[in-house]
Amino acid sequence: MNQTMEKAVDAYGGKETWIKARSLEAEFSARGLAFILKRRPQFRRAKVSMDTSRPFSRITPIGRNRNISGVLDGPDVHLENASNEVLQERKNARQYFPGGRRLLYWDDLDMAYFANYAMWNYLTLPALLMRKDIIWNEIEAGLLEATFPKEIPTHNQRQRFRFEQETGLLLQHDYTAEVISCLAKAAHVVLDHSESEELRFTSLRRVTPRSAKGKPLRSPTLIEITIHDYHLIF
Repeated sequence: MNQTMEKAVDAYGGKETWIKARSLEAEFSARGLAFILKRRPQFRRAKVSMDTSRPFSRITPIGRNRNISGVLDGPDVHLENASNEVLQERKNARQYFPGGRRLLYWDDLDMAYFANYAMWNYLTLPALLMRKDIIWNEIEAGLLEATFPKEIPTHNQRQRFRFEQETGLLLQHDYTAEVISCLAKAAHVVLDHSESEELRFTSLRRVTPRSAKGKPLRSPTLIEITIHDYHLIF
């Protein structure tokens, strides 16, 4: 691990903590123009639980029905009720984006794919830094470029992460949200951090379009995410 990676892992709990962690639970809210464009309800204090070692994540509720969860399991998604009965499923969900009716609206399975993989990428970041199947290159002090394998559901293959050099805290995450459009170049800025059980986590994030120079534009707010609660399970 290079110096930037080491500082980032230490800032968010340390290597030993993330090696021991089996899963993660959080409560979050999310709003913004992206929900309006895809005719989706906002997330209001939704629950998310996920594995820290593989792309498995469950969000409840995923849509308007408070009893329906959306589940990501690798490349596949499904909806399940409160009794964990599978109601609908979609194999290899990525292949259906971004064309067809998805240009106009997303159903619950579409949102289950997008929201779960996005939150899994965001909330397990320290674990991502330690994965051997992601290639991390230090472009300059505080700036990492990640090349993701196709087996990991994520926004696009090559992304950049900028960290504060002294503290190791994440400042900005740049990517292209390809499930929305190849033109959806985003600047994902961390606005605040909080602590839970002595574990620091990102508590306020805002996504806006990214300029040609890599700077976040002032508007519109595509997505704003508030993390209300966050803890690891060992």
